[in-house]
Amino acid sequence: MRVGVIDCGTNSIRLLIADINDGKFHEVQREMKIVRLGQGVDETSEFHPDAIDRTLAAVDIYAKELLARGVERIRFCATSATRDATNRDLFLEGVHDRLGIYPEVISGDEEAALSFQGATKGLIGVESPYLVVDIGGGSTEFVFGTSIVESAKSVNIGCVRMSERHFRSDPPSADEIAAATIDITEAIGEAAKQVPITSAKTVIAVAGTATTVAAAALGLKEYDRDAIHLSRVSASKVHEISQMFLSMNRHERASLGYMHPGRVDVITAGSLVLSQIMKATGATEFIASESDILDGMAWDLASR
Repeated sequence: MRVGVIDCGTNSIRLLIADINDGKFHEVQREMKIVRLGQGVDETSEFHPDAIDRTLAAVDIYAKELLARGVERIRFCATSATRDATNRDLFLEGVHDRLGIYPEVISGDEEAALSFQGATKGLIGVESPYLVVDIGGGSTEFVFGTSIVESAKSVNIGCVRMSERHFRSDPPSADEIAAATIDITEAIGEAAKQVPITSAKTVIAVAGTATTVAAAALGLKEYDRDAIHLSRVSASKVHEISQMFLSMNRHERASLGYMHPGRVDVITAGSLVLSQIMKATGATEFIASESDILDGMAWDLASR
């Protein structure tokens, strides 16, 4: 069965087309576009018209790909920014006009479960229980489990949200970093009330912040998905890289060969979130996974 899934978050919109048959997964196409749908949502609780236009322009492109690839089933999930936006119907109707389906505005718990499924399905030789950490643009999901999710919590400390809320200087000032750190630490504490974040044998981090930190740790000259997938990054390296990003200005970050242009403005806050998570969990390392919520959505859709 050929399935097509679209994940639309606060910062990016991503497409995965895959063939799933008899428990076997074959990736046909995977794309990402940085559209910053969540621009200003933390402050205004509304989508900016420009953000909707950018995102729907990407949906137009994806619609053509889905048609050209002969996709049999389609699923579109929208996450943190869409959950928060009071004018979300403008966006939902725009997607329906282009794809013939309405996006599912999924809860933080469902987002967490799909990320867990995508990150852990097919893992070999990796000790459980797992803590899957998904640092998105608007929120971060903490998911604990073995073969199934045992507990999960979504908190509003995504890289876009933290950047917009706290960082005015470039690079951010010591006071801005301190304020962001307090915010992040408090949110991690809330997650820890529901999720045993210090009890996992393996921490797996997914999404762009974690994979970009992994690219930096590996010393890559350009982004290499295959090299990053399942690489192990020590906690000390995470802290070092976070400090590096926090000390750089925009031009310096943009000059890094592995840095996606759409992450230049938010990687400082994202890496700070990851650094604080590593401290809170006490983990000595994390495994970077390129399989995430998109893969979970595809497996879930194929099983219906």
